[in-house]
Amino acid sequence: MIVRVLEEGQYELGEDGVARLETLDAVLDEALSSGDEDTFAAALEALIGEVRSSGHAVGPTEIVPSDLVLPAPGATLAEVRTLLADDADAPSDGSGR
Repeated sequence: MIVRVLEEGQYELGEDGVARLETLDAVLDEALSSGDEDTFAAALEALIGEVRSSGHAVGPTEIVPSDLVLPAPGATLAEVRTLLADDADAPSDGSGR
């Protein structure tokens, strides 16, 4: 699986790393849903830390699609909500309209 950390780069993770990410991602989702800023910040830090420690950085000149995109380190709950809202408003047909 290829994971992009915004403002940082991409990492390739094996199956073990993906399983750990799923658990951490569930905590992040719950914090996002409940509006718990402290839990969100801790979960995002743990999630990005897991990607960094269990993944292998993809070279900056290598172009590969990402399977998962994570917010930038230190992103706030409000910033992520805005990012998700922008993604929801984007056209899905690739037309740019």
